[in-house]
Amino acid sequence: MSSAIQVHDLRKTFGRTVALDGLDLEVSTGEIHGFLGPNGAGKSTTIRILLGLLRSDGGTATLLGGDPWREVESLHRRLAYVPGDVALWPNLTGGEVIDLLGKLRGGLNEQRRAELLERFSLDPTKKGRSYSKGNRQKVALVAALSSDVELLILDEPTSGLDPLMEAVFKEAARERRQQGTTILLSSHILSEVESLCDRVSIIREGRNVESGTLEQLRHLSRTTVDATLERPLTAEQLHTVPGLADVSVTDHRVVCAVETQHLGDLLALLGRHGIRTLTSAPPTLEELFMDQYRTNPVAAQNGSTSSGSTAEAATTR
Repeated sequence: MSSAIQVHDLRKTFGRTVALDGLDLEVSTGEIHGFLGPNGAGKSTTIRILLGLLRSDGGTATLLGGDPWREVESLHRRLAYVPGDVALWPNLTGGEVIDLLGKLRGGLNEQRRAELLERFSLDPTKKGRSYSKGNRQKVALVAALSSDVELLILDEPTSGLDPLMEAVFKEAARERRQQGTTILLSSHILSEVESLCDRVSIIREGRNVESGTLEQLRHLSRTTVDATLERPLTAEQLHTVPGLADVSVTDHRVVCAVETQHLGDLLALLGRHGIRTLTSAPPTLEELFMDQYRTNPVAAQNGSTSSGSTAEAATTR
C-alpha cells in the first residue's frame, strides 16, 4: 500500500459554513506528513472524518485501504490518535488508561511502553484526575507510541509539554517512522513540523493549497541574502535585479530577499562590487506558511488550534 491516507475532493458543511471545499490530501506509507493551516482551515474536520467521527458530504477518504466511516472498528485497531487536549477517565490510573487503549488498538509493545514511561518521566500509578495537562498529554503519547499500529494521527500532540518533553516526542516519532509507522502530524509549532516531517500540506479555507517536501515548497518564498561589499552599490542598482524585496542598503552592506530563480542574478551583481562576506538562508517553513496567508491577515493572526477531542474519541463514534 503506497498511500496510508488518500483524500479526494472531500466536502463538509455545517449549515451555511463550508468546512471542507474539495480537499485533496495524500499521505504516503511510512512518512511523517505535516498538516498545516490556521484556525478554521478545516484540519480538525478532516481528522474527524478520517477517524470516522464525522461523515463527509462528498468526495472520498481512504484510510489504510479502508473506508473510515464504514470500517471504523477494524481501522481503529490499526491506528492511534492523540488530540491536543486529552481527557482521561478520572478513576483510572495513567497505566490503566495506557493498557486499555492498547488493548483496543490491537496490543502494546511492553518494552517500548516501559521505555517511554521513563523517557517521558511519567508516573503511571497516579489517577487520571490528579494529572496536569502536560501529564495527561504524556499518557496519550505513551499509549499511542507504544501501540502496535500502522498509523498515528497526532493533532497538536505536544500541547502542554515543556521543551525537554517536546524533544523526547520528536525522538520517539522518528523512531516510529524508522519502524515503518506512518504519522499525520497537525501542529502549530512550525519548527517541530520542519524538523520532523518528510512532506507538508498547507490547507486554506477547506482546500489544499500546497503539498510537497520543504525543498519543493521553497519556490514559494525568497532566500535572504546579507552581504558586505568592497565597493558600495545603490538601491537603484540593486533593483535592476528582478524579484527583490525588503531591500536595505547601508554603506557597504546589502540585506535583501530574492526569489529563488533570480538568486544567480543577484550574486552576479554583488560579485561585480567585490564580496567580502556573504550569508544566505533558505526560507523557513514559517515563512512558507505565512506567504500563503498574507492575503488573509486575520487567518494568519489566529494561527492553528487543536481539535479539543478526548483520548477516548478514537475508540468511539
